[in-house]
Amino acid sequence: MSDLFDLAPGAPETRSSGHRPLADRLRPAALSEVIGQDKVLSPEGPLGAMVASGSLSSLILWGPPGVGKTTIARLLADATELAFVQISAIFSGVPELRKVFEAAKLRHRQGRGTLLFVDEIHRFNKAQQDGFLPHMEDGTILLVGATTENPSFELNAALLSRSQVIVLDRLSLADLERLAQRAEKELGAALPLKGPAREALLEMADGDGRALLNLIEQVTAWKLQAPIDAEALAKRLMRRAAKYDKSGEEHYNLISALHKSVRGSDPDAALYWYARMLEGGEDPRFLARRLTRMAVEDIGLADPQAQTLCLHAWETYERLGSPEGELALAQAVAYLALAPKS
Repeated sequence: MSDLFDLAPGAPETRSSGHRPLADRLRPAALSEVIGQDKVLSPEGPLGAMVASGSLSSLILWGPPGVGKTTIARLLADATELAFVQISAIFSGVPELRKVFEAAKLRHRQGRGTLLFVDEIHRFNKAQQDGFLPHMEDGTILLVGATTENPSFELNAALLSRSQVIVLDRLSLADLERLAQRAEKELGAALPLKGPAREALLEMADGDGRALLNLIEQVTAWKLQAPIDAEALAKRLMRRAAKYDKSGEEHYNLISALHKSVRGSDPDAALYWYARMLEGGEDPRFLARRLTRMAVEDIGLADPQAQTLCLHAWETYERLGSPEGELALAQAVAYLALAPKS
């Protein structure tokens, strides 16, 4: 997993040329080069303070894809002179873990610590997660786990009590623009985009730095004779599927965003989050139930008609199905957002 890729002035040429992916060529060489995570990496932030003191604790890095989890773990090991060992919970089991622990014990006896980076740590079952505990407690390993899911739901309480959870943010458009500029510097040419096309490309990445660099590689491979506009860009690039997991963290993030937009009387935002959930494959019946609940809890007697309208929209969906029935639910979303709140 490669991420966040800001090229420092005067960095050695070894990071460029060849056929290595752009994300690998722009991998940061120091924590100060990481884009978009100043909140945790600044001297006042939790990771910056740990590095300054020369003492790390076990960590859980929680954030969406492409925000720097693997890169940060590797750079933390470099900054504290720990051996860096990386495994993935998707491809590793008990035999692999035993080998890792034995090698870490040998280093420990020789006076060197081990930073064990576990990607997708939430994929390990509870018993496998418990297997890390004795090695964390005796100092054999310093664990840094990476997850895209809420650690409170997916990780053992015992593991969480021995680790500090660090939340990493999705990259903003400003962060992605900075990354795009570094990519242009590495490639030695400006992106062949004009007008709103550049911002459209950044929005396609959806806060994922690695995805942006992959898109940039596609664009530069076209060998265009002249810059293209946003419409031409959209035709040439497959739109990335919106991040959504009907049973995971993103599910709760989006329904929360929809609820907050309704409470905040913002119909445009409410309709956006409603459409985002539908596009991600959410069951419209779930949304119908939540809309009815919002009508009861947030609007109530301030507009008694809201509950009736939501129930009618729900019934309309049951009778018509998709996509026509979804329009009735969309009307209910807009009505709730515009209605007075209790």
